[in-house]
Amino acid sequence: MIDLFHKTSRQCSKITAENYSTSFAAAIRLLHKNIRPDIYSIYGFVRFADEIVDTFHSYDKEALFHTFKADTYKAIEEKISLNPILNSFQLTINKHNIDVSLIDAFFNSMQCDLDKTSHTEISYREYIYGSAESVGLMCLHIFCGNDKMLYDQLKEYAKRLGAAFQKINFLRDIKADNEQLNRMYFPNCCFKNFTSQNKQEIEEDIQQDFDYAYKGILLLPAEAKLGVYIAYKYYLCLFKKIKRLPPKAICRKRIRLADHIKIFILAKAGLQHRLNIL
Repeated sequence: MIDLFHKTSRQCSKITAENYSTSFAAAIRLLHKNIRPDIYSIYGFVRFADEIVDTFHSYDKEALFHTFKADTYKAIEEKISLNPILNSFQLTINKHNIDVSLIDAFFNSMQCDLDKTSHTEISYREYIYGSAESVGLMCLHIFCGNDKMLYDQLKEYAKRLGAAFQKINFLRDIKADNEQLNRMYFPNCCFKNFTSQNKQEIEEDIQQDFDYAYKGILLLPAEAKLGVYIAYKYYLCLFKKIKRLPPKAICRKRIRLADHIKIFILAKAGLQHRLNIL
């Protein structure tokens, strides 16, 4: 009956993605059915860790974080966990022999969120690697299967795409990060005086990431290409919306994409994929 437990664990990861992010869940559904459960597993793991450091304000976040971290490594080592999210995650890690150093880097960044409120240029880059680029590399392991040569060819593209997504998240959530969590991720920036020059420099950096990452999307296996492309287009559209706004606007409220825009992106990308014109 262990298979039923594993199946239930996988379903918990899927439910987590669907409840927390309709956009990512929609993109995952466009991946080949054989790789969806593993991507759901990574999403569920990342989301739970993020929830601990970002939202569990009435609890001992540091204690919860260290318990979750220890339980993660234990689950991977023992190949089982009664925490369904961690059980689902360990199935994926062990199935694809994903390098534990990527998980180490992720936890290092999440731990920063427990006490670090600002970043230098070096810590900013380290944070992005752990919180986003390492996650992109975990996903790339799944997309490439056993093709180590393809993984090595695409790893820099995957890192840049993850970095672009994370930097956009920072811009989108700049108000909440400052007011609720007392955080400013961008080095040499101040929320109370977030200037047009600050915003422009960050946007130029993001655009370079996007331009580079797009080349890698075109090289992905067919089973993964459309789902990743949809996520890319969602974030690119959000990025364009943020670029059109003055700094005061993004410091005043969280910027979102309307549902009808998401549907349009999905439909257009699907057509482009069928016509092989991504």
